[in-house]
Amino acid sequence: MSEEKHFPHRDGRPDLTVGVVAEMVGVSVRTLHHYDQIGLVTPSRRTAAGYRVYDDADVERLYRVLTHRELGFSLERIATLLDDPDADELHQLRAQHALLTERIDRLHRMVAAVEEMMTTKKQGIRLSASEQSEIFGDDWRGEQYAAEAEERWGETDAWRESQKRAAGFSKEDWQRIKAETDDLERRLADAMLREVTPGSAEADALAEEHRAQIGRFYDCSHEMHVGLADMYVSDPRFTAHYDEQAPGLAVYLREVIRANAEKHI
Repeated sequence: MSEEKHFPHRDGRPDLTVGVVAEMVGVSVRTLHHYDQIGLVTPSRRTAAGYRVYDDADVERLYRVLTHRELGFSLERIATLLDDPDADELHQLRAQHALLTERIDRLHRMVAAVEEMMTTKKQGIRLSASEQSEIFGDDWRGEQYAAEAEERWGETDAWRESQKRAAGFSKEDWQRIKAETDDLERRLADAMLREVTPGSAEADALAEEHRAQIGRFYDCSHEMHVGLADMYVSDPRFTAHYDEQAPGLAVYLREVIRANAEKHI
């Protein structure tokens, strides 16, 4: 016959048998048997059939044992603390509370760190959120952009290759990439203001440099390059980014890329 059974108590409550208490506190029946065998938490009585039955004081002692265990105390040390006739139980509980609170705070910090690492892995960027803001600006929305990119291109070889390559970039790599990108965009804006004609040697060189920058992440064919150029104009966010450099730059870049691609497709 199993000790998991519930037995009616004379006041109407079910007896706190091993099975009931194990479920209540979240430990195994085997653990409770072990605590009983070593005298750490011994049920106050047994039924006529010999089943262990705990009372409220036994359960309180069990909770204190489990709290100490959570804090890393050995069973021998716990027994010494709980059985000390001169011990101040309230003082012990306050000490446990302080230690548990400190541990919870530490675990919260660890959870936050793991969540940030998960976000970083998902984005394929080995940077913290603060580092991303430092490099790309306070309006950078890396997690949002990464989610949208994955939804749009997640099944493509280019996406998988970009994630693989980006995961290997250091903070210094990203700083260099950002600086080179900013420099190219300034030179594109200057070319537009100087009315450099799409399809000219200078414009083609800028287009190829732009394609090479994309090539850091995945192999970008001229066809793919044209597709990206079209997106720069059709997606208001890309348009706003380029037009912030100089009004009309998104459209100009598209024309520069298209004119260059026509010579290679």
